[in-house]
Amino acid sequence: MAGSRFATRPESVLEDPGARAVATLYAESFLSAAAANQVSAAPEELSSFLSDVLTRFPEFQDLLLSDFAGRDQKLQIIDRVIAPRSSEFFANFLRVLVRHGRMELLPVINEVVVRLQEVAAGRQRVKVRSARPLTGKARSDIQASLKTRFGFDPILEESIDPQLLGGVVLQIGDTVFDSSLRSRLKSLQGRLVEKTFNEIQSRRDRFSHPEGD
Repeated sequence: MAGSRFATRPESVLEDPGARAVATLYAESFLSAAAANQVSAAPEELSSFLSDVLTRFPEFQDLLLSDFAGRDQKLQIIDRVIAPRSSEFFANFLRVLVRHGRMELLPVINEVVVRLQEVAAGRQRVKVRSARPLTGKARSDIQASLKTRFGFDPILEESIDPQLLGGVVLQIGDTVFDSSLRSRLKSLQGRLVEKTFNEIQSRRDRFSHPEGD
């Protein structure tokens, strides 16, 4: 499927934390400039360009996002093909990316733009891993708990991990909240090992220092 090309290239910059940090800077600049120029439809135009143009025409995607074409050729493509069919703001944004050699970051920039808009609207994505699919009640309870604790409307991204045995693991940004049964068992095992070690050490101490010595 062409739409999955952005996320499946194994050596892609899409998986590079450094590239994502750069993409975040461009995404923030994109939204700030759009607001300053009162181009409210800019985020939708970016998303539409990716889904309706690059996804539908993978050869065109490869031409723009890869090294198949040089900078000057990409600028000509923008001027002749994209600019007549887009806003001047969006065409200029693409030109900036090409001139700075960052065109391949476009899918990540779009992803970050979506996330920033969600946060601005009081929403945030939360990754949820569970041993089994969440029931409607469990999902509602998690959403209500997150909203009460953090104050945002959570967008749950659910996945199944049978190794968890039970419970859930929540990830908000880089912070992980692990209430899984596997985690609790591991914690219990650690406490038991520590208790056993302390008891053995205590007995050794008594043998080493018998009363009356």
